[in-house]
Amino acid sequence: MTTPSAVPTTSALAASPVAGAVATSATSPVAGAVATPATLPVAGAVAAPAATTATGTTSGPVPTVAHDGEAVDVRLVPAALAAWAAAAVGVTATAPVAAWSGAAFLIGAGVVLVARSRSAPRHVRPPGGPAPGGPAPGGPAPERCAPDGAARGHVTGRPGTGQAVLALGVVGVLLLTLAAQVRARESGHLRTLAEDGARVGVTGVVRSTPQPVGERPAADDEPARVPRTVRFLLAAESVGTPSGAVVATGAAVEVYAPASAAGLSYGTRVEVVARLAPARDPAGRAVVRARATEDVVVRAPPPAVLRVADDLRAGLRATAAGLPGDAGRLLPGVVVGDTRDLGDLAEPMRVAGLTHLTAVSGLHFSLVGGVALAGTRWCGVPRRWRWLPVGAVMLGFVVLVQPGASVVRAAVMGAVGLLGLVAGRPARSVPALAVTVVVLLVVDPWLARDVGFVLSVVATAGITLLAGPLTRRWTAPVRGAAAGGRGRDSRSVLASALAVPVAAQVVCAPVILVLRPEVPTYGVLANVLVAPVVAPATLGGLLAVLIGPWWPAAAALGARVAGAACWWVAAVARTTAAAPGAQVLWADGWLGVLLLAVAGAALLVLVLRRRSDVAP
Repeated sequence: MTTPSAVPTTSALAASPVAGAVATSATSPVAGAVATPATLPVAGAVAAPAATTATGTTSGPVPTVAHDGEAVDVRLVPAALAAWAAAAVGVTATAPVAAWSGAAFLIGAGVVLVARSRSAPRHVRPPGGPAPGGPAPGGPAPERCAPDGAARGHVTGRPGTGQAVLALGVVGVLLLTLAAQVRARESGHLRTLAEDGARVGVTGVVRSTPQPVGERPAADDEPARVPRTVRFLLAAESVGTPSGAVVATGAAVEVYAPASAAGLSYGTRVEVVARLAPARDPAGRAVVRARATEDVVVRAPPPAVLRVADDLRAGLRATAAGLPGDAGRLLPGVVVGDTRDLGDLAEPMRVAGLTHLTAVSGLHFSLVGGVALAGTRWCGVPRRWRWLPVGAVMLGFVVLVQPGASVVRAAVMGAVGLLGLVAGRPARSVPALAVTVVVLLVVDPWLARDVGFVLSVVATAGITLLAGPLTRRWTAPVRGAAAGGRGRDSRSVLASALAVPVAAQVVCAPVILVLRPEVPTYGVLANVLVAPVVAPATLGGLLAVLIGPWWPAAAALGARVAGAACWWVAAVARTTAAAPGAQVLWADGWLGVLLLAVAGAALLVLVLRRRSDVAP
């Protein structure tokens, strides 16, 4: 990054204790088109200047919230929250219910829009004459009588009307797209077959790397971990019913297959003969479960580009196997999210709050995009065209780590986060995050119930709104102390490194309780300790992946650098996990979530409020 303010932020991102979520700041393309004259009735709300829509309509003051001296535009937040709620509920509905509900919401948006246009005062200029209330020919100009925020020839709406129209419209579109997706998922009648326990043949495409479910003791010539069964997600294309008929379907199937399927690559077209069973969560991504009764048959290999990516990933695992101990086991997970070799290191990583480092996240895409952006600047690429090579690099990384739903989500978050680092404007970050949430939910409504998606969003929002104020609060000069100097610069770097994990931990801890009612005591400390080595581990590993087939010596050097960084991460994980009180048991359920959220909010109030010993 070229801007001085972006440098500490980039390094601090590595310390996030969640799935690498980063701050966003892209300007929303629709934020200025929403006419909303209201100011949100929340503590610290401030009125921004009147906003002008794309058609020139003056819509009144923009709803904002005061954020460390800068107004944050929150006009799109209600629409994003409405879309999230609609998606979370809508995935449990049938296709007709979702379709009719979507139509009703769109009709409601139209009714509100029409009612708004009829109830608002109009000021129309007569053809060839003066504007209403304007001066008569040769006469004096009368006083303005239009309401505040109104302009000649335009309509002024009531507070909140624009947000209501937008929210209703977004929910309507989301439900209509959801209805089409549910209809495709339910085709083939897999749920009915699963209730009968039918034995069928399912043909489809592998959409996740097979993960071991159970293990058996290893023989002398076998690796230490030998899976009994592997699990992967299959995008079904057709199903052969017991009657012999072959029916097309668009359902997602969770497949449990013998260990012989462990080597299946993402994008492989396979046929599975299996016995169906109902899914554990009827509203989950998978429609049914399928336990294979025979070995999986490969019908077609992955596309050429995915085969190349798979060869590169295999080369990384081979290179990592030559590194000693935890370094070799952790390297594939840190670089491309391959956790199959973690072994007993998985539990210390979880207890220490470092699991997010082994999941492809927004952090990975921010690092890769940041390097690509720096390269375009060094090559002199004009600013207006830099998005092309940066986008191509990030797209290539998506292919390398396999373009599953979680990876695409992380790519979008990381891309918007990269824009946030460039601009460093929280006022633009919130609208960008809201638009990102809406787009992702429209494309994939099942993300609304994905804990990883929740963590990404809340961590992004927390870092966007809290990391900056925390950094400035911890570097504020004390009364009587000299401002500036090397001491203040070092304090700023340390504060930046600490602010990101603290902000992310506070907002994400209540969500993590949904998975496990435990709080990692040393999570922030562990993330701060590993923050300096996350970028060398990721980028060194990627260097080894990309140049390994052509320059093995340089690839080995990159792998050794990345391996040293991974050794440090593993050492921190094992040390903090073994420390006394590494985890604190917490009340489970919604009561525990509420208590931890209140405790985190109280902590932020205590830390961020100004005291008499801090210079204003």
